[in-house]
Amino acid sequence: MSQTANPFGLRPVYHPSGVIRPVVGTIASGYASNILQNQPVAIAADGTITAAAVGARFTGVFQGCEYTDSEGRRRVTNRWTANLVATDIVAYYTRDPSIVYEIQANGTIAQADVGSQADFTTITAGSLVTGLSAIALDQATLTNAGNASLRILGFGTQADNAVGDSYTIVRVQISEHQSVADRAAY
Repeated sequence: MSQTANPFGLRPVYHPSGVIRPVVGTIASGYASNILQNQPVAIAADGTITAAAVGARFTGVFQGCEYTDSEGRRRVTNRWTANLVATDIVAYYTRDPSIVYEIQANGTIAQADVGSQADFTTITAGSLVTGLSAIALDQATLTNAGNASLRILGFGTQADNAVGDSYTIVRVQISEHQSVADRAAY
């Protein structure tokens, strides 16, 4: 996989406690952007969940939602479709700043990049068919001199992933979390 670009967003891998617990929030009816599973989300000023902007502070990743559609049917899905009008909207997302995620980079990540920070790629990447995000770690934004959205902790343990592969899979934490002060690079 890490020799082929096949990004999957920010996939929760583990939490130091051993349990990853999504929390619930809501999305405003008619919200105008798609939100896909494993896509970064932020808490807006009105308390609703929104798609996070590249380079902005965010709180976690979207895991899915349920809502009552305009025909009165209850829907459960891994994506929010832009401009959807619904009621009783429940959004599931990760919020704990200690969660470790895996993300595929859009380029090579070296051992020396552990501890560095980077942003993710365009937030609109993904598929409405599968409902999965396709954001990647933006290798061009790597920095060890300032803050960026994600801090690299290490490398994915998949058999087909190796340090320095063309599209390295790395483990990260949110370094610009909405609930925590920024974590500068090591």
